[in-house]
Amino acid sequence: MDIVIARAIHVLAIVHWIGGVFMVTAVILPSVRRLETPERRIAAFEAIEGRFSRQAKISVTLAGLSGLYLTDRLNAWHRFLEVDVLWMHAMVLIWAVFTFVLFVAEPLVLHAWFRRKAQENPERVFALIQRAHVVLLTASLVTVGAAVLYANGFYL
Repeated sequence: MDIVIARAIHVLAIVHWIGGVFMVTAVILPSVRRLETPERRIAAFEAIEGRFSRQAKISVTLAGLSGLYLTDRLNAWHRFLEVDVLWMHAMVLIWAVFTFVLFVAEPLVLHAWFRRKAQENPERVFALIQRAHVVLLTASLVTVGAAVLYANGFYL
């Protein structure tokens, strides 16, 4: 029963996390970029991003802990040596990137960088943020899709 609960926690955490990234990428960033003044864009983005960032930290942490628990409990460490489960490597890599961004880069570097660059050239900085989100979202969705395919019997 613990494995079922851990899987449920893992999937729910990922749905919230990646779903939120999708919402930010596909809806919020394009909407914020249409606001009239750079000041309004910056304020809106920081307010929305700040609220989601707190939630994403919880989801990313739960995804990481439940994934580690499942890997250990199922004794699935050997899968990291198998070519047909490269999606596990991708999961860990994406988790590590988001963990680094949320817990290290954002608070220590990105917030100050964003404010400075957004004042200098808001169009450029929002375009850069949009591209970064698209890249991370695409990698995340490909990984989730590969994991679902594998879990349902599709192997390379």
